[in-house]
Amino acid sequence: MYSNATESPDSATRSSQGSLDSGLDNTLEGNSDKIKLLTAELRSGSFKKRIQAVHNLAALGTAEADQALVESLQSGGKIDPNDSYANDQIAVYGSSYQYLFKATSAVAKSFTEQTPTGLVKVISEREVDYDELQQLLIQQNYQAADKLTTELMCEIAGETAIQRKWVYFTEISQFPDADILTIDTLWRTYSENKFGWSQQRALWLRLGQDWERLWPQINWKSSAGAWTRYPTEFTWDLASAPIGHLPLFNQLRGVRVMNALLEHPVWSRTD
Repeated sequence: MYSNATESPDSATRSSQGSLDSGLDNTLEGNSDKIKLLTAELRSGSFKKRIQAVHNLAALGTAEADQALVESLQSGGKIDPNDSYANDQIAVYGSSYQYLFKATSAVAKSFTEQTPTGLVKVISEREVDYDELQQLLIQQNYQAADKLTTELMCEIAGETAIQRKWVYFTEISQFPDADILTIDTLWRTYSENKFGWSQQRALWLRLGQDWERLWPQINWKSSAGAWTRYPTEFTWDLASAPIGHLPLFNQLRGVRVMNALLEHPVWSRTD
């Protein structure tokens, strides 16, 4: 004779399913609370906390988390290179877009399909096309983006520079503000504010405009004085590279080209 306390198989199954549903509900509720907290951090707090909020939302990998990132980007609109310099939020937006570009949720795909060229409004007074550079940076293909940046600088300088494949320092001084700001904004936006000419300039000024102190700081030279070898000794990922590491210049021709860029009048108008 069976005891009345014994559960039937169907009863046990229902009990087990109820526990699973309850656990799932708790998980969803917990994620919802996390998303609310992280969304609040996206809007305020230090730059480091805002970037970390992006990473944490991305790690959740849910449609609700993706929606929070999409809404944050929609509130910001297109990034204008002329208005970006006092605002490190562009790098928070860029990091969000880079994640959504790879995400598989319907909300992420819908947003990136509506903004296929990226977040930065590219501007050029020399009719240079920066769309490919933006795509490479979105994909974090920093080595290809660096190579293309050199090619674009030659294009800005003109046909003679395109043929020789590098630019003179005298040509740099003639670069339009719009083109310098566009390239720099692209690098800053899609590198969590780690790369770009303005970052290199900030370090250079902080170090008293001392080139020999700058090179080891950005890992273009070893502490022993040996130039970093291209491309194998440079760092092409965001996590490992020091601030200001990219984009590169050919220092074998001296510092005059880089000096001309870092002293370009555009910076005095954006400081």
